[in-house]
Amino acid sequence: MKVDRRLFSNFDWVLLGLVLLISGIGILNLYSSGYNLCAGREPLYMKQILWILLGLIMMIIVFSMDYRIIIRHAYIIYAVSLLLLLLVFFYGNMTHGSQRWLALGGFSFQPSELMKLTIVIVLARYFNDNIDKGYNFGNLVTLLVILGIPFLLIVKQPDLGTAIFLVILVFCMAVFVGVGRKFLVCFISGSMILTPLCWFLIKDYQRERILTFLNPERDPLGAGYHIIQSIIAIGSGGIWGKGFLQGTQTQLRFLPEQQTDFAFSVFAEEWGFLGVFVLMFIFLALVLWGLKIVRHSRDFPGALMAFGVTMFVFWGILINIGMVIGILPVVGIPLPFFSYGGSSMIILMMGAGLLMNVSMRRFILQP
Repeated sequence: MKVDRRLFSNFDWVLLGLVLLISGIGILNLYSSGYNLCAGREPLYMKQILWILLGLIMMIIVFSMDYRIIIRHAYIIYAVSLLLLLLVFFYGNMTHGSQRWLALGGFSFQPSELMKLTIVIVLARYFNDNIDKGYNFGNLVTLLVILGIPFLLIVKQPDLGTAIFLVILVFCMAVFVGVGRKFLVCFISGSMILTPLCWFLIKDYQRERILTFLNPERDPLGAGYHIIQSIIAIGSGGIWGKGFLQGTQTQLRFLPEQQTDFAFSVFAEEWGFLGVFVLMFIFLALVLWGLKIVRHSRDFPGALMAFGVTMFVFWGILINIGMVIGILPVVGIPLPFFSYGGSSMIILMMGAGLLMNVSMRRFILQP
């Protein structure tokens, strides 16, 4: 594969720097959260470094390919992602009552994470193909099929949080392309009709999470324990924080899932409001830089794909932080580039690679 040398002369160092800065803070946070946990085992932060390195390799591969070629093969990528979701039900590993992971070599991979990025790519192709034809009822049905198949497969795993995340991504991209008021009304109406049906499809523990979100005190030692301990950890950080490795909720193991879903709570307890402010500023800079790439894209499919990836990151930040401070239900969405997890880190790095792809090629594509 021949790589245009002009790509490297216009390399997006700002985007890479922001991604690596957040990932580095995440490693430091992961070291603290696993400080009293990994005796006799490989530290989780070492595994996270490995995921980051693998993610960087995938990032290089992704931005080295012309994003127009990637979009051209969007439906093949979509078919492969669907196949992986189907294989989960036959060969997937069962963990904590959910069947979400495929064993690939020496590690487990979560196909639903890949589908988040795939839905962005396939919608960039779909909306670009139909931009001149307009959007009618037939387009809406096609869009709902593209969304509905992976949505149902992911709900069945069960992973309601990721399924809802896909709906949010599709809605944001539909608004971005300006599909029209009637189109959006039909999409929202259909989603509202299907939402009550999901109540009967989800597992008992997922219903309990929703009820606990409405009233955490209804089961403080059970379903409400996670969010109560998270709020205590964040609040106890105060203005300055308790200091690195000094968070009592973290080090005394009161805070559950502190490497993954509640990594932000660990950070807030140790670094306080000021630390959180700095971290949020870095996240904001990343999202704004993504929108800058969207604005300066040389073509519509590139702008649409860049917007989708930016929304992928934005909603991951918003949902995770909303979840750990108690204003959203606990749905298991990781904090982008920060929480522990191989699948999410590699897919997010690939998403950053797509952003770089669009950013760098604006200098070599014809207007």
